[in-house]
Amino acid sequence: MNVARILVKKGAGLRYRRAQLRMPLLQRAFGHIGRGSVVIAPLFLQGVRRTRIGDDVIIRDGAWPATEGDSSSVEIGSETYIGHRVHLHSIHPVALGRGCVLADNVMGTSTDHGRQQRHDVVGTGPVMTGNDVFLGQNAVVLGGVTIGDGATVAAGAVVTRDVPAGTVVGGVPARDIGRTS
Repeated sequence: MNVARILVKKGAGLRYRRAQLRMPLLQRAFGHIGRGSVVIAPLFLQGVRRTRIGDDVIIRDGAWPATEGDSSSVEIGSETYIGHRVHLHSIHPVALGRGCVLADNVMGTSTDHGRQQRHDVVGTGPVMTGNDVFLGQNAVVLGGVTIGDGATVAAGAVVTRDVPAGTVVGGVPARDIGRTS
């Protein structure tokens, strides 16, 4: 399923069309932006040279991809939809598979603040999601977590441990609440 193409067919607005015109500028800043991908009015861009975006990806308004340090990277698979105000923050790799949907206000982070020096930012392990993963509105995925193919994370969930493929999780902390069909 090509989520980006489906959303575009629903009627791209003026902001989307303007963003398409700005894409040649952004392609020089990012590590890679694939064919047909559009980044619409990001809130902030930090270390995007280490950010790679696949084909036919839509990144909505207010998104904030951030990488810090030599071991950081953000990888976004093709045909993925990133909702409004999504924050992907990397010291260790953060990777999204193909065909994922991240609803508004999702946070995926491989970072935390130090316990002794609160201004220090430290790594917490990579965040990896498989293909066709859905992260509901306001979900948080913490470092060291792998989410399997076809999994669903309910709105508002805080994911602190691995989610097997095809599993539905919800709650704080997130726990198994079912299977996808």
